[in-house]
Amino acid sequence: MARINLLLLMAVIATALYLVHTQYLSRQLYTELDRVQQDARRLETDRDRLQVEKRAQATPLRVEKLAKEQLQMRTTSPAITQYVRPDGTVIPAVAPVAPAPAPPKPATKPATAARAAR
Repeated sequence: MARINLLLLMAVIATALYLVHTQYLSRQLYTELDRVQQDARRLETDRDRLQVEKRAQATPLRVEKLAKEQLQMRTTSPAITQYVRPDGTVIPAVAPVAPAPAPPKPATKPATAARAAR
């Protein structure tokens, strides 16, 4: 009987040690999971902040301003445009088109004719 009691006591102690070890591993994994989730939230916040900065940096007005100031670029016009053929020859620039003449002003007679038709 004493042997059975001793054997059962050893089994209870082994089970208790295994339970303590399992709880320790569980707490370690939970702590690591929490740390990884915090890192993920931090990275997501950084990504959102960087996307906002990217949108702010890429506004058309800012790009045009930087192109003019830093790269000394200017807007295109037909007078300064050069077209290059695949063989490397340059096609002359197109002369600017003359503005269309203004339409003549309507005579006052049609207006009086419309009144007479009433």
